[in-house]
Amino acid sequence: MDTLLATLISGLVLGSLYAMMASGLSLVWTTLGVFNFAHGALMMAGAYIAWTVSEAAGAGPLAGALAGTAGAGLVGIVIERLVIRPFYSNRKMLLVTAMTTLAVTIILERGAQMIWGPRLKQLPRLVDGEVSLFGSAISAHEAMLVIVAPLILIGLWRFTVSSKIGRSLRAVGQNQDSAALIGIDVPRAFALAFGISAALAGLTGALLGSIRFITPAMGAEPLTKAMIVVIFGGLGSLGSTAGAAYLIGFIEAFLVLWVGLYWTPFALFLLMIFVLLFRPNGIFGAK
Repeated sequence: MDTLLATLISGLVLGSLYAMMASGLSLVWTTLGVFNFAHGALMMAGAYIAWTVSEAAGAGPLAGALAGTAGAGLVGIVIERLVIRPFYSNRKMLLVTAMTTLAVTIILERGAQMIWGPRLKQLPRLVDGEVSLFGSAISAHEAMLVIVAPLILIGLWRFTVSSKIGRSLRAVGQNQDSAALIGIDVPRAFALAFGISAALAGLTGALLGSIRFITPAMGAEPLTKAMIVVIFGGLGSLGSTAGAAYLIGFIEAFLVLWVGLYWTPFALFLLMIFVLLFRPNGIFGAK
């Protein structure tokens, strides 16, 4: 019973991380129609910025997390302006932007290694101590993550549904030409969507940097898991992405228990292939 409970809690923590990561990818896809392969590198950048403010400047972990979120968001806006926007009219935009964001990933990783060096770093936890959940111990930082992630996702959903700016993002995602005709600044909407997505990645990196070590390549594995999530859930809505994130988190936790850590990535990719074969639009995606 203790093992089952610990596995469920682990799946909940993983799902919370994947939900924040994948929701940013989904937002960029539904608004711009491109897949941002630099999303993992933006997460890494947020973690390093958070470490610099928290540890090097001594401002504390909360200030570091806020700085990492804002810093990654600004970097995302710059990336959209310099390497995405020039190709909006290109007929092969999807392929070109995939190549440019992969190039940005390499640049950010090499830049991080030059600035911060190859040594491992780790952020202090935002909340110290442990809490008991149904008799099983969990760190207070992970418990906070489980609570904060759904609140952020609900806030993002309310923003896209209720606010004027959020509705403009949805309108641009549905039809760019029609959105421009009714007065929406489409390039500005693209930049905003990319900035929000990057900020979510930076916040994820700042939170993950307290659980795992910070390295220039730390974003590769979360990006892969986020890709599996958006393919598994479908790119149609934020709700389907969030649901798929928690489902993948629980599946991964039980796979680690049953088949071991070594075979878990193989099993997840095999599951993704089956989804692509039989449900190309995802488990929760519309036909």
